[in-house]
Amino acid sequence: MDEDFAAVRADFALPDHYPPAAVAEAEQAVARGPRFDRRDATGIPFVTIDPPGAKDLDQAMALERTATGYRVHYAIADLGAFLDPDGALDHEARHRGQTLYLPDGKVPLHPPVLSEGTASLLPGQDTAAALWTIDLDHDGEPTGAHVERALVRSTAQLDYDSALDRGHPAIELLPEIGRLRRASAIRRGAVELQLPEQEVEPDGDRWRLALRPRTEVDAWNAEISLLTGMAAAKMMLDAGIGVLRTLPDPDDGAVEWFRRSAKALGVDWPEGVGVAELLSGLDPARPEAMALFMDATRLLRGAGYTVFDGEPPALTTHAGVAAAYAHVTAPLRRLVDRFATEVCLATCAGHPVPDWVRAALPGLPAQMEASDGLAAKVDRACLDQVEAWVLGDRVGDGFDAVVLRAEANSAEVFIADPPVLARCAGEGLPEGETIRVRLTEADRDRRRVSFERVATV
Repeated sequence: MDEDFAAVRADFALPDHYPPAAVAEAEQAVARGPRFDRRDATGIPFVTIDPPGAKDLDQAMALERTATGYRVHYAIADLGAFLDPDGALDHEARHRGQTLYLPDGKVPLHPPVLSEGTASLLPGQDTAAALWTIDLDHDGEPTGAHVERALVRSTAQLDYDSALDRGHPAIELLPEIGRLRRASAIRRGAVELQLPEQEVEPDGDRWRLALRPRTEVDAWNAEISLLTGMAAAKMMLDAGIGVLRTLPDPDDGAVEWFRRSAKALGVDWPEGVGVAELLSGLDPARPEAMALFMDATRLLRGAGYTVFDGEPPALTTHAGVAAAYAHVTAPLRRLVDRFATEVCLATCAGHPVPDWVRAALPGLPAQMEASDGLAAKVDRACLDQVEAWVLGDRVGDGFDAVVLRAEANSAEVFIADPPVLARCAGEGLPEGETIRVRLTEADRDRRRVSFERVATV
């Protein structure tokens, strides 16, 4: 392509290769095969649901109905079967923290020979997994959970847009279970922000911006992952050791501010209805709903990783999930999941948590905070770069824009065509309303676009 993201990679000093010692360890692990005894679960007809073309497949599911409700089989890639504690590969993964995704390629957490090969839940391949079995009642509420090492085989790789069109029996119950879990989330008070996602797609020898709305399959698939994370958190709390993903509840002042924001946007908020229920009933395509979803991000600040070994921590819950929650479902792409999974595997097997896991836990919050921050900056830089490329020859043009978040002399605005999030200068910009703006700057080198409100008569 004529346009690439080499400057972004250079600005953030992103590595362009894996250290030879770590690659050698990965190749030796592939040749050796997965460690540990494990159950043969290759008879369960798992499927994966991922973006088209993905190769680093962390999760596979198979759902079934039981006499008492439902059973969720959820297989998660077992990185612990391949990595040597404190080896070169382990140290490099701890340094990286997570996979970084750029439009022209990824910076992987683990070498592709593992993350896109032997350790990935690719279809038709026998793969080592941490197999979660979670039983639900007829209302979709969990009644029991277990995790064990297993050998699994995915039978199909599906994508979000066509997963249900294929009619695969393993996920026939996904809409039914997904709706029950969404209803449970609303009852708990879980906050879901239905903001569409900006994406970068190839367009011939250039790049273009696209808007990907959140679909029902996205939401239902996410509910299975959240269910597993909640089961893992409970398991670790019961064992008295682990690492949780936590977020404090918003204080009364923040909720009152959000209530005033809804009123100003003309969103009806009936008495007795909570934030989660209010947001779940909004149409994300409406301008006032988009603005309110953006405002709701202020209620979800302060997320972190909380480690404990002995007494439970003061904060054990995640306000966005409205429950205790842990990251265990993406070990190919996120460091912390491997360690949390090892705690759960040991607990379920009745074994002590391995010393190497216990020793690593205290350092995980700082490692993940650093990698989360880097990932957010890289994502934003890539989007900013493409926005500047796409709008580079349109300075002076006018656009319709929705005001999402207003401040004293500027606001964050959303333009639908092309889908752009940017700053707009102007006083008293009305949140939740559509205004006319003019592009005043599209700097390709500085990755910056700016708008100003067009005066109306």
